[in-house]
Formats: sequence, C-alpha cells, structure tokens
Amino acid sequence: MVRRDGERAVWVTGLVAVLLLAVGLMASGCGKKKPPAVTGDPQLAKVLNVYNWSNYIDEEVIRDFEKEFGVKVNYDTYSSNEELLAKLMTGVGGYDVIVPSDYMVEIMIKEGLLAPLDLQNIPNLRNIHERFLNLPFDPGNRYTVPYMWGTVGIGVNTRYVEDGIDSWEALWDPKYMGRIVMLNDMRETFGVALKSLGYSLNTTDPAALEQAKAKLVAQKSLVKAYDSENIKHFLVSGEAWLVHAWPGDVAMAAEENPDIVYVLPKEGGTIWADNLAIPKKAPNKYTAEVFINYLLRPDVSARLTKAILYGNPNREAWALLDKEILEDPAIFPPEEALANSEWMQDLGDATTLYDRLWTEIKGK
Repeated sequence: MVRRDGERAVWVTGLVAVLLLAVGLMASGCGKKKPPAVTGDPQLAKVLNVYNWSNYIDEEVIRDFEKEFGVKVNYDTYSSNEELLAKLMTGVGGYDVIVPSDYMVEIMIKEGLLAPLDLQNIPNLRNIHERFLNLPFDPGNRYTVPYMWGTVGIGVNTRYVEDGIDSWEALWDPKYMGRIVMLNDMRETFGVALKSLGYSLNTTDPAALEQAKAKLVAQKSLVKAYDSENIKHFLVSGEAWLVHAWPGDVAMAAEENPDIVYVLPKEGGTIWADNLAIPKKAPNKYTAEVFINYLLRPDVSARLTKAILYGNPNREAWALLDKEILEDPAIFPPEEALANSEWMQDLGDATTLYDRLWTEIKGK
C-alpha cells in the first residue's frame, strides 16, 4: 500500500533517457556480497522482526535473505500508517524494520520513534535516484531510505462498468451500490472526498472537513466494505467493480483478470512514497541495516517490483524491468497523470479532528 506535498520532487520526466543510461551502469551493482566491515559490533542477529504493509514484499526475497545471511525473518503486517504508529507508541512488538509512508515518517521523527541510520551499513543507497533522496520529510535521509512509490486511484472492472471512469464521483454513483470498496484508511478516504469537493487532501479547514464527512456518510449505503488488505480479491472475484486502491494491488488483479484497469481520477489523488526505517527501540539495528541494504540491491529491487507491481526509486533496477512494467501508468505514472495529485503532509493538531470525524463516519 504509499503516500505528499507540492514541494516534494517526484521523478516522472526523462524516464526513457535515465533508463538508457542505467543500462550502462549495471555491471557493478548486482553482486550478492556481504556488507563491508563497519565500526562497532558487526554481528548479525539470529532473528529479524519486520513490520510491513500487506502484500508488499516477495516471499522468495525474504527466503533468499535468510539463506544468505543465516537470519530468520519474522514478518508481520499492518493495514494503515495509523495502525503502525499506534503499535510503536505502545512500545510492543520488538520490530527491527518498518515501512512508514512519507507523512508518517515526519510524525515519527517528531515523536522520537525512529533510530538514526548508519549509512555506512547501507552503501546501496547510492542506487536510489536523486529525485527520491533528501526529501523534506527526512532531510539527508537520516532516518529512512525509499522503498516504493506510486499513487492512489480506482481499480475498475470494465466487464461490469462500461462507462469511461475518470472521476472520483463514480464512487458515489447509486448504480454501483454494493459494488464499491473504499480503503480502510482515514487519510486516503478523506482525501478522496476532499479532492472531489475541490479541496486539498491536506486541508485543516473544519468547514471543508465537515463537508467531506457529510459526503462520506452519504456514500456509506453504497459501500460494500472499507478494506485495505483484500483489494485484489474483491476485483478478481467480481465482488466489487470500483475499488479505491493502491496501483500495485490493481496491477496484480489485472494479471488474473484483463478486464481490470487502474484509473487516476482527473481531480488527482495522493502521491506517496513508502520508506524503510528502524524503530528507535529496535533490538537488532545492525541486522536491520544489512536487510535494508539487501533490499536496495538492483536485482532484489527489480524482483520486488516484478512481484508486487509497485514503482521503485532504484535507478539501477530499472534496466532489469520489462518494458511492459516500465510503461504501465499504474506502476510508473506519467507526468500528466500526476498534475493534480498531492503528497500527504503531517496535519499537526488537526489530526485530532480527522480522527473524530473518521470515527463518526465509521460509526454511522
């Protein structure tokens, strides 16, 4: 599942030129070597605890890491940034690697929940395109490195939806009653309502938020479910025809059912980037950094995109991807599709208002 302000540069233009350049740079990046010697204790832990979004890694990548480094990986999942934050705030879990989105990184840094990274242990950071480095939510990449990026739109089953969908308003069309699924994600779902009303998805204006709440309440009778973890199932099975969704889930569904397409509505939506980070209380920080470095290998990063169908910011991996993936607008969206989209920002004190309104919507 990614995810946001106008100041944050997103790589979109010049993809073809960069890809051609990347072909000549692959010779030195793909070797599977142990990380270089570092200061301090270089001993790998026997166990690594990873907390990530659902359906957001290739299980074979984990198994290969376990074989190569002799580390057992325990893998747990969450369905929203807020769920991740709540788990870290309680101090339970003992996680070593987490994958927060951009705006949540900003919150976690302010709350003192993340450990500074020793970038000497993550030399593969050099493989990341500079457009995804040193972003405002984490200047200097002190706490995070980018994992995947993308947008949020609508998965459409064209077998049942013959109309050319180009607007969020389709999610309020009564003829699709019971065939609509929304993400169980406060910020993303509020973002849809706000963008459809002409507001920024980062607004903190109480009047705008009340309008968005009223619109979401009016939609509830049409919604089959609020669900962030079963998007592919809903689309492939035909149980839902319009699904508020992350593009990777839609792309995976489309592999099984060619009637399914991804649409980024004309009003725009969310641009997001998910990031690899280490909780401040992580018991196995060095091993976590070794794991992060492993995920940034060009061959591993390319395998991840092939498996989960999300765009990666690893320029050394692009030459290893099929043309079909590189030209899929759901995975690597073109510039024009992003024109009205936004990065999410930390809402500050307004988060409390969002929480209250979201609870009221879900409780209706």
